Amino acid sequence: MLNKKTVNDIELKGKTVLVRTDYNVPLDKKGRIVGDFRMKSCLPNLRYLLKQNCKIVICSHMGRPKDSADKHLSLKPVAKHLEGLLGQEIAFADDCIGEARDKQIKAMKPGEILLLENLRYYPEETANDAVFAKKLANNCDILVQNGFGVLHRKHASTDAITRILPAVAGLLVEKEIKTIKDIVNNPKRPLMAIVGGAKISDKMHVLELFIDIADVVAIGGAMSNTFLLAQGVKIGDSLAEPNDIELARKILDKARAKAKKGSFVFYIPQDGVVAKKAASNTKTRIVDWGTHAIAEIEDYPKHPNPVRSLVAEDEMILDIGPFSGAFIAGSMQLAGSVFWNGALGVTEIEALQNATGPFSHGTELVFEAILGQFGHRPYSLIGGGDTVGFVESKGLADQFDHVSTGGGASLELLVGKKLPGIEALQDK
Repeated sequence: MLNKKTVNDIELKGKTVLVRTDYNVPLDKKGRIVGDFRMKSCLPNLRYLLKQNCKIVICSHMGRPKDSADKHLSLKPVAKHLEGLLGQEIAFADDCIGEARDKQIKAMKPGEILLLENLRYYPEETANDAVFAKKLANNCDILVQNGFGVLHRKHASTDAITRILPAVAGLLVEKEIKTIKDIVNNPKRPLMAIVGGAKISDKMHVLELFIDIADVVAIGGAMSNTFLLAQGVKIGDSLAEPNDIELARKILDKARAKAKKGSFVFYIPQDGVVAKKAASNTKTRIVDWGTHAIAEIEDYPKHPNPVRSLVAEDEMILDIGPFSGAFIAGSMQLAGSVFWNGALGVTEIEALQNATGPFSHGTELVFEAILGQFGHRPYSLIGGGDTVGFVESKGLADQFDHVSTGGGASLELLVGKKLPGIEALQDK
């Protein structure tokens, strides 16, 4: 856990503890919780504090409300759901600061839990306002930082408050940091990275890192379209980032240079599922554009025989194809560790008649392979909002070795960036 204090390093018995969690959970249109993975991940920390006979005050955010009028982003349903998960009553405060909230905290008994209303109802939270932080800290003795998903933000509840209350890491934050550091510094090999998403620029440092340390890097999602453009492949009306083409070429150059030195694979999909619209009732077909190992393309895109695609101008590539899925799944049969960030297709398109979504087959094949359904099961670390959301929707979030609760935070930590919410904690 680097050099920062955790809940195991300080005396907590009988203290009033303010716990910053990340209960930014997905809701349906009726405001009901449809995914509680983040809540479950925080339970060990709460149980530890209960054993210390603490008064527990929980603060969190939900979404990005304009103001307190956005009642659909209230944390009140979270309090009710948490009661079922923890098996005890959870009191709720209608505000995260103020006199009424302060009275509720003073009236608490050891072993009781109070959940505060959405921090982001106040713009002072994201502005890292010191006055707001002081009001939030009122009547509390210690801050336990357990909201890993927000530690890359310099907000009042992650930064300013640490100059008012002694602040230590919670059990989830400690686990997240250790797990992410281990996949970089001491992975079980061969190490395979599967990186999806839309923009290469968002994942550039992650891609460069894994080209350096991994044995196999497989690309998926819309960013693979930009890599295809960089190699002269026509992608029709597919989502891509033309401004990132030069960046794609730079990454391809780096990958090709490593591949020439030894056994390293940088894989870009060779086929895909295409359609004229991203909808559950659309007609789809599989297209093989014949892209092979990047070493075969010595001077993209000026190659004398540029790769040609059969993707029509009015079609979009919306998922990896069966050959690409089989290649990625097959590579996992040799992997010791797999890091996966980003879906490989448009997984948010709902299926008809409870089947797999029309553009989710590639992503589903990947998680089946990681979970050992084809024989071998590698160590798995899953990160990224859409990836976590997909495996959670399948009820499988607890089946992987580690599913990170922080998208942006996990990626920044992975590439060695300092997170403000960690830096602000007390040193050991």
